[in-house]
Amino acid sequence: MTTRKKTTKREVTLDGLLTVGMLETGLHAVDFMCCEDVTAEIESFVGLFKVQFMRDGNLYLVEKPKRVRNKALFRDDNCSLTKGHDGRWYFNFSLDGDELDELPRKLVHQASAIAQKVICLIHNA
Repeated sequence: MTTRKKTTKREVTLDGLLTVGMLETGLHAVDFMCCEDVTAEIESFVGLFKVQFMRDGNLYLVEKPKRVRNKALFRDDNCSLTKGHDGRWYFNFSLDGDELDELPRKLVHQASAIAQKVICLIHNA
């Protein structure tokens, strides 16, 4: 199996059996069983991929870049404030489904607490 773009440092071509099917859940499943002994040439890995299966039987996989998580600048019980890689500030608030009646009070209280921390940070800078 080779990639469409020759961007890899080292490629290994494998002979084997590719099985394409669908699970009971309706999701596609693809299995490849190699017919060669390549244990010395390939390291195992896990990743998220963009997959294209073509009508002519060709299969293309390209690994997606790893997700970079933003580190929270401030945290409270149900919220956090982070600065994204795009330079924007993100306030994230989450609450359990059965606590809807508490949402207004907790949201105002915790957002105010985070806002106070930001004000102190700005004035101390």
